[in-house]
Amino acid sequence: MEVKKCQTLEELRKEIDEVDEKIVELIAVRNDYIKQAADFKQSVEEIKSDERIDEVMQHVRHKALTLGVSPNMVADIYRTMIDEMVETEIAELRNRGAF
Repeated sequence: MEVKKCQTLEELRKEIDEVDEKIVELIAVRNDYIKQAADFKQSVEEIKSDERIDEVMQHVRHKALTLGVSPNMVADIYRTMIDEMVETEIAELRNRGAF
């Protein structure tokens, strides 16, 4: 991804705001996929799969390293996001009467 060289603080802030909007949009897309995942699971244990969570965390930490971003910061963000989305997925499972 190309980072634009900004000429003013206002221009820089505008670019950051646009990136923030894209990040939030991508989080919303991820959340929609998480809701769909409940269709394929039968229990809370399946949703709270430590193996899958570890896999995701390793992947995003590695990606952060390759992009020169703090893997600890990315891991912290993902831990919060995963925790919240696990609860969303559990709610979807309950709403479907799976248990």
